[in-house]
Amino acid sequence: MSTTTARPSVLFVCVHNAGRSQMAAAFLAHLAGDRVDVRSAGSAPADSVNPAVADAMKEVGIDISAETPKMLTVDAVQASDVVITMGCGDTCPVFPGKRYLDWQLDDPAGQGVDAVRPIRDEIERRIRALVTELAA
Repeated sequence: MSTTTARPSVLFVCVHNAGRSQMAAAFLAHLAGDRVDVRSAGSAPADSVNPAVADAMKEVGIDISAETPKMLTVDAVQASDVVITMGCGDTCPVFPGKRYLDWQLDDPAGQGVDAVRPIRDEIERRIRALVTELAA
C-alpha cells in the first residue's frame, strides 16, 4: 500500500472577494498547479470580480474574468491548512490548528488598473514565497 501526502490547502479571504483574494488565488493556482488546493472567499462578496483587477491579471497572462466572488463559510476555513486574510478584520472565524497570515495590502476597490498593478505585483511576490515555503 502506498502512502500519499495530502495537498496543502490555502484559503484567501478579503471583504468582497473581488480583488486581492481573487488575484492571490489565481497566482497560487497558476504557480503551484495541482500541488495545492486553492480557495478564495469574502465576508461580504461583491457581484463580480473588479474589472480593473481582471485587466491587471490579464496583463500577466491570467484570466480571472469568469470567476465569481464567493461567501466565506466556516466549512471553507475548516477545510484549509493556511488562511490568508487581506483586510477582512475580525469576520474570519479562527480555528485551532490552522495557520493564519494577515497580508496588509491596499484595497483595489474603486481603483484603476494603474493603481492595481503594484498590488498585483506584491501579491505575486508573496505567492511565490508561499509556493516555495509550501514545497519545503
